[in-house]
Amino acid sequence: MIVRSFKELEGTDRHVKSASGTWESKRIVLAKEKVGFSVHETILYAGTETEMWYANHIEAVVCTRGDAELTDRETGKTYHITPGTMYLLNGHERHTLKVKEDFHCICVFNPPVTGREDHDENGVYPLLTEEV
Repeated sequence: MIVRSFKELEGTDRHVKSASGTWESKRIVLAKEKVGFSVHETILYAGTETEMWYANHIEAVVCTRGDAELTDRETGKTYHITPGTMYLLNGHERHTLKVKEDFHCICVFNPPVTGREDHDENGVYPLLTEEV
């Protein structure tokens, strides 16, 4: 059994800040736990816009606080995301999150991330694996 808090992750290698400066993420469950998924608490900052494309992962996102506009770049459709709203990128959709108010969310990734990932120039997380 593993018990840990997001608070205790602050300032550790599980507290990742993006090179773009648009988000930070506390990665509470990672690939090294060997459970088949990872779980993060992520904050995207107000006034930012982040283009993402999880070509190698499926991601589920639940907004817990904040306000953002999600655009599916495949269809052009936009969605208003507020607390209690979930979106699932089950088709590897290219998407953009335009943040109106600091956007706090819980994210689940499959396959799990290692904790070292950041978006590349295409908004993709590389598919990294843990050393065995």
